[in-house]
Formats: sequence, C-alpha cells, structure tokens
Amino acid sequence: MFRKIALIALPLGLAACGGAGGDSAGASRDQIKVVGSSTVYPFTKAVAEQFASKNSQFKAPVVESTGTGSGMKLFCAGIGVQHPDIENASRRMKKSEFEDCQKNGVKDIVEIQIGIDGLALIEANNGPALALTVEDIYKAIAATPYGKPQTAKTWKDVNPALPAIAIQVLGPPSTSGTRDSLAELIMEKGCDADPAMKALKESDSEKHKTICTKVREDKVYVEQGENDNLIVQKLTSNPTAIGVLGYSFLEENLNAVRGVKINGVAPTYETISDFSYPGARAMYIYVKGGHLSAVPGLKEFVAEYANAWNADGYLARRGLIASPDAVRAANAEAARTLKFMDGKDLK
Repeated sequence: MFRKIALIALPLGLAACGGAGGDSAGASRDQIKVVGSSTVYPFTKAVAEQFASKNSQFKAPVVESTGTGSGMKLFCAGIGVQHPDIENASRRMKKSEFEDCQKNGVKDIVEIQIGIDGLALIEANNGPALALTVEDIYKAIAATPYGKPQTAKTWKDVNPALPAIAIQVLGPPSTSGTRDSLAELIMEKGCDADPAMKALKESDSEKHKTICTKVREDKVYVEQGENDNLIVQKLTSNPTAIGVLGYSFLEENLNAVRGVKINGVAPTYETISDFSYPGARAMYIYVKGGHLSAVPGLKEFVAEYANAWNADGYLARRGLIASPDAVRAANAEAARTLKFMDGKDLK
C-alpha cells in the first residue's frame, strides 16, 4: 500500500500509511529525518549541512542524537511519516533488530559503512597517564568479574602494577552503540582471557554474556547519557577519572584530554585505521528502502555521504577515519545502487 501511495505523493513528500503506529493518514513529510548514534551524529550533521548548502530545493535534514539502540527502535518501528528515514549506528545492526524491522514492515534496508571510529578511553592531560590492558578494564568495571563478587576499589586492586587511584569511569548508557562496543571489543576480550570464561561461551552463552559484559552498578561506572562532550568537561575537573567515548571527540579536545593506551597501543588515526587499537570499530548508516522514493532528497543525501568519507574528504577533518580502499569502494557501490541487505550474516 505504501509504495503505491509513495508514487502518487512523490511531489508532496512522505505520506503516512498503515503499519506500526500508522494513524496519521493524509499527513506528509518533505524533510529527511535521521536518528541514532551520538558518535555518528557529528558526521551526519556535517553531511546534512553540506547537503542543504548544495541543494536549496530540499529542506535541511533533521538529525537527532538518540543513541544507537534507541535509534534502532525508532527506525524499526514502521514505515510512514512518523518514522525516521535513516539510522546512525556506531555498531552493526543486530539480528534481533533486523527481525524487529521485518516484523514491523520495514523490510527493505540499505546498510552503508561510512568509516571507522575508535572506542577510546581518555583521561585529562593532567591525569595519571594510565596504561591498561583489556583484562584490567574488564576487572575494573565488570559487575561480577570472572563470575566472582566485584571488590576492586582502586586500579591497584585490579593490577598491582597500577597506581592506588580510585576507579571511576564515565561512560555511555546501555542504549548507546558505544556501550555495546565497550562490551564487545574490550570487556568480552578481557573476560575471555580466562580459559574458563572462554569455555563457558560454548556451554552457556547467556551466562557468559552476563558475566563478561554486565557493568557494575555501584557508582564506579557512571553513565553520562548521550552527550560525549559532557564526559570531556567532567574529566577536566576530575583528572583521576577516565572516560569512554568515540575517538573523534578525543581528537577535537586534545587541548584538554589524551588517549589511554590499551594493550600498549594509544588511540590514533593510524592505529584505529589499521585496527591495531583494540577499540577500533566500523560505523554505519541504515536507510529505509520504503522511504527512498517518497522523501524528497533522500537519495541525494545518501550520495552526498558517499562523496564525503574519503581520506581527504570533509568528514576526515571532523575526525572520521576512512575505511580501507576496498571497503570504501564496496560501500560507495551500495550507496549508488541502494541494494537492500538480507540480514543473513547479522549476529
């Protein structure tokens, strides 16, 4: 039904239709709407600004920072005027999220990797110059490290070679893709350094996930919402704390904060681009196929994104790390052809 309406209503914008929450028949939208990751937000915002300046016939897109998880729920809720067109994601879509999309009628989705970012641990420039391993980080912030009660109060409790400074970590909430990356790239690897935990993953994956990725809730790990700049501000007034955020925010604030080495590797453009830094991760946008022919400028917006992510593009000046040539080429093709994903390789 929506596709028929979209063809008729193309000059007027996106017409609402049946489906999840489709109760505003007759309404229309002629402005692109984007939700999702706070890490991807500044990049998409920059593309939106360029798009608006180059295409005066289209309205400037509305870009909201909701967090990857919350954005996925909004994106997958349905087709129609009340649902967003694009989801920013600082991790790949989960299989369960793809299934939610399908269930709610969002069957056609274009997946585009826009570049690479690093899940960076940072501290104030006048901080203690911590150098940590993935095991140190896991032991410090896990609710039940290796299935045992959490008793660590200082970094020295975690590793005798570290200073006796109280552990305080300022990080993203559970709705954030950065939090998911912290769990997958750092905590789980630190947890699986224990052979018993690695074996548990095979025998009881749910128990393994709880032990390896659940964060302690005794105010040692402090959620900071989706405002990564707030973490930078708080670290300058609390130099013994460390923060968890996207590398682009570190790069923008080198006058105030610096990266914390993980496994002996500091977060830099080079170490993230070659994935030698443990926190390196790919970033994505997801485009709703059911809106492509209905929302004015949506195809052109995707094309603008593909023109911006090269190593010498304007997104690089915003802190985006370009994907390898072959990956960029494949995703430029995805942005050109707008081929829909099948979701078979999602986890």
